[in-house]
Amino acid sequence: MKVVFIGAGRLACNLAPALDSVGHEIVQVFSRTNESAAALAGKVGAVAVTDVADISNDADIYIMSVSDSVLPDLASRVCRGREKKLFVHTAGSMSVDVFKGLAWHYGVLYPMQTFSKDKTVDFSVIPFFIEASDKITENTLVGLAETVGGRVSLLSSASRRRLHLAAVFACNFVNHCYALSADILADEGIPFDVMLPLIDETARKVHDMSPVSAQTGPAVRYDVNVIDRQSGMLSNHPVVRGIYELMSQSIHEKALEDDKL
Repeated sequence: MKVVFIGAGRLACNLAPALDSVGHEIVQVFSRTNESAAALAGKVGAVAVTDVADISNDADIYIMSVSDSVLPDLASRVCRGREKKLFVHTAGSMSVDVFKGLAWHYGVLYPMQTFSKDKTVDFSVIPFFIEASDKITENTLVGLAETVGGRVSLLSSASRRRLHLAAVFACNFVNHCYALSADILADEGIPFDVMLPLIDETARKVHDMSPVSAQTGPAVRYDVNVIDRQSGMLSNHPVVRGIYELMSQSIHEKALEDDKL
């Protein structure tokens, strides 16, 4: 397929090369800045553009990988004059209806993964969640995802929003906990890499058991002595202390709820 990427962020910087590598033609990369557009375009042999008026009409699919806040306005501008083309966005929390009334064929192509510009991911193990305006578009998007080896499922906008919320807990919040852990270690001059075997084993365990079954630590049985002492160590960091106390309470309540105690 001939593809135009609208946006040159972390997801686009992974998905565009993946599509290019299996034979799709990346025609253009649009971004607000020439630097980011040119950087991605150079990797996939595409033309970099920074003006909506310069976006090609000669593409089969327009993949919009931009922030939620700019998607509605940008979609209305990009779709104008190209209503018969296929448009998709890649957002977890935006409805497919953002394209309603703007294009005849549209959908969502949501690869659920955390992306970085400088780290290549293996799309063959990434689940893709598809939603489409019609059956033909659905088949096209499923086929497109399958060309990069994606595990494809159909999912409504409402369910995808819940999925995205779950991903925030499983990825973004967990990574923030790593950052807080790194800060605590830094106060004592301890390198963060001492945590890596623990992090890796924790992640491995949930491949074989439920997260509740894998949970350990003082909060499971709510060991007040340990919890109070550790909470006190965070007295100079009230926000982090609040996170610690709320997280401990939540872990204990989840253990009770699931009869782990």
